[in-house]
Amino acid sequence: MFGKRDTSAAALKAPPQAKPSPRAEEKIDAAAAAAATRVVKPEITDEYYETKATIFNALFETIDVSALAGMQPEKAREEIRTIVDEIIAIRNVRLSVAEQSQLISEICDDILGYGPLEPLLARDDIADIMVNGAKHVFIETNGKTEKTNIRFRDNQQLMNICQRIVSQVGRRVDEASPICDARLLDGSRVNVIAPPLAIDGPALTIRKFKRDSLRLDDLVNFKSISPAGARVLEIIGACQCNIIISGGTGSGKTTLLNCLTSFIHPDERIITCEDSAELQLQQPHVVRLETRPPNLEGKGKITMTDLVKNCLRMRPERIIVGEVRGPEAFDLLQAMNTGHDGSMGTLHANSPREALSRIESMITMGGFSLPAKTIREMITGSVDIIVQATRLRDGSRRITHITEVIGMEGDVIVTQDLLVYEMDGEDANGKIIGEHKSTGIARPVFWDRARYFNLEKELAQALDEAGT
Repeated sequence: MFGKRDTSAAALKAPPQAKPSPRAEEKIDAAAAAAATRVVKPEITDEYYETKATIFNALFETIDVSALAGMQPEKAREEIRTIVDEIIAIRNVRLSVAEQSQLISEICDDILGYGPLEPLLARDDIADIMVNGAKHVFIETNGKTEKTNIRFRDNQQLMNICQRIVSQVGRRVDEASPICDARLLDGSRVNVIAPPLAIDGPALTIRKFKRDSLRLDDLVNFKSISPAGARVLEIIGACQCNIIISGGTGSGKTTLLNCLTSFIHPDERIITCEDSAELQLQQPHVVRLETRPPNLEGKGKITMTDLVKNCLRMRPERIIVGEVRGPEAFDLLQAMNTGHDGSMGTLHANSPREALSRIESMITMGGFSLPAKTIREMITGSVDIIVQATRLRDGSRRITHITEVIGMEGDVIVTQDLLVYEMDGEDANGKIIGEHKSTGIARPVFWDRARYFNLEKELAQALDEAGT
């Protein structure tokens, strides 16, 4: 009824196709398996949405939505399913079994979940969901962006779902407050920008994270880093170096930060500061802090700077800032330089050198009237390592630099690369070919720190393996 069928004379008179060869059958099976991972739904017409709206309105006249909220999800779905079946029978709506099942599932998602987003949120292979108004939904899988055939009934339905998402973490989005950062219950990061700022309807962006947090071994399997490079990162994390993870949007900074935190000793007290709590630390002694927007009266705002300052009074052993964006860079450097070794943070930059410049700029824009040389000396006294994450043009993610911050020569910060990723070209499928190579530094500046933790032999072996 709602799917488009080819009923042309040419289609009806077409002769049966010959049976494919075994090799062709293997290709067909592979294509079918790949298609199964995509969002597969029949072409949906306006008639379908009209029928769904009619049944949806009739359901709301019949059911007590507040009573559903107190039920177990499966029981609530069963209740909705029963009533919708009755409405379809009473109104004599003609639907196939598959169409009726799809319609009931979507109505359940609309009432109990996040509507059309539910099938996308259930997939673990999706990294980002991008909704540009009611009729344009895009996803990112395997580093590539593609449009789906999922759509919302209208912009009002999309706005209602945005409200439902942000209200779960005590936030709001409306004309008075049209920009909102929030998170789903599983930790996925959410950004909403609503009209009148978003002209074509609400824009919703969800950065999903895998249910099972990745480890460095997984990054090695994905070829984001070499085995020897992963061992160097493990030693850097274990011997309490202060680390800045730099990278562009979608380059894997938060994933890498999660991996590095896995080498923190379980006895250490860790305090995390984030705009939207998304880090997945496995240690037992973790305090998670999250910023807060102002209330309706414009009061009660808690900034990242407030969180970083306060966590210094909470006896932290490690401070982890989800993303350094502004004046909190000064407080993080102060923390790194006053006994909180092993602190970490991420920031947006395209190279280690640019990361240092950004830190300096953020401190300057924060209103700190310090000479440039003083700020740079503070940076070199605080930051030990910069790890650069990059998303390449083929969609793959690579750790392209592991860089040490050595010190100052005059007014210039001196750095040295321990490991770099060198691209050698691309294969027939357009995938980047390259390898991680050591720069030949056999004795990095943090060697004494590694020796303090009895890790100097492992460090020497990892650097030696990286050079071969």
